[in-house]
Amino acid sequence: MKILMLTPYLPYPDSSGGQIRTQNLLKHLCKHHEITLISLIKDPKENDNVKHLLKYCKKVLTFERSRTPWTIKNILKTGFSFDPFLIVRNHAPGVKEAVTKELETGKYDLVHAETFYVMPSIPKTDLPIILVDQTIEYLVYQHYVNETALWFLRPLLQIDVEKTKYAERYYWRQANQVVAVSEADRKEMLRLEPEIDVRVVQNGVNLDLFKKKTRWDTKEKVIMQLSNFRWLQNIEAAEVLIKEVFPLVQEKIKNVKLWIVGQHIPTAISEMATKGVIIKDFPPEDADSLTVCLQNASVFASTIKGPGGSRLKNLAAMASQLPIVSTRVGVEGLDVENRKHVLIGNSSKKIADLIVKVIKSPALAKRLAVTTRKHVEENFDWRIMADRLDTLYKKLGKNEKE
Repeated sequence: MKILMLTPYLPYPDSSGGQIRTQNLLKHLCKHHEITLISLIKDPKENDNVKHLLKYCKKVLTFERSRTPWTIKNILKTGFSFDPFLIVRNHAPGVKEAVTKELETGKYDLVHAETFYVMPSIPKTDLPIILVDQTIEYLVYQHYVNETALWFLRPLLQIDVEKTKYAERYYWRQANQVVAVSEADRKEMLRLEPEIDVRVVQNGVNLDLFKKKTRWDTKEKVIMQLSNFRWLQNIEAAEVLIKEVFPLVQEKIKNVKLWIVGQHIPTAISEMATKGVIIKDFPPEDADSLTVCLQNASVFASTIKGPGGSRLKNLAAMASQLPIVSTRVGVEGLDVENRKHVLIGNSSKKIADLIVKVIKSPALAKRLAVTTRKHVEENFDWRIMADRLDTLYKKLGKNEKE
């Protein structure tokens, strides 16, 4: 089949969760489909990465949006339009014209939109549209407004939350097939729009990338958290771990360390590096350093409070046979069971107690880690996710031809 795919990012390098997801799916989908990719970029230098994607795509077209979302133009346009900030900030001149031209001349079988906020760039068409929403954005936004935003900004931000919710629902209805990445997201979509067809294609993991940990009784005791700090809920999670959880662990385990590892770490988090807290900011292409950290850590801590999608960083830990302690929302979408695959706690004290338990019991750490590695091998290999998406492609194409 000929697929026209739209993404709000160039899926190389594999820095953000969206980039990791799209790049890995492309690697497998290209074996059965001819894919033209239209992506947004923030810097013309990103065009140097197009060559890496031409291994999987017939053609790649890029369009430049504003380098930073927080421009005066974007803010004013959001304030004086019905579109939410997410749609405004992801607008790039020429995209809709390019999509229109491709649909008129390319003889495509379907359109794949990755996130609802690229949907305004798709003109009216008879082709089937599959819309993948990697998270329900209004829920993430609402959590930020309720828990983090300055009180005097909340009324203005709440207006944008409502516009985001309206836009998400509208574009779900415009698609022939909606895809969620977790069962929790699917249920929320159907609660809001009971008539739409929603299937789940979860996030996966590249099992070949992560070496399996084989020792859980190392002398150095290390708690690790991995995040892309462009996402507000990851900043919140790091603050909870550093300020609330780690001090409780330090009271019970001498010389324990906390590694905050990731990309785009903000100054506010870097300045929290105190005794035992080590901040490691790795560039996106440095996969080797990441895998070394996963091998040398004792336990992976996911203190996420905000909703949305499924967590690729947890899948990386699971593939590395690193035991996980998490909030319940932190492991949503991963089909794990408490005490079988991971240990779940929803308060800082409970999470700290569970971390101590794992560090002090290498046998427990091994049991959890080996079980979760088997779980991802059987259920979360990217090949499995690509096959599920391929099935939806074929179903949509068949239905349209009938």
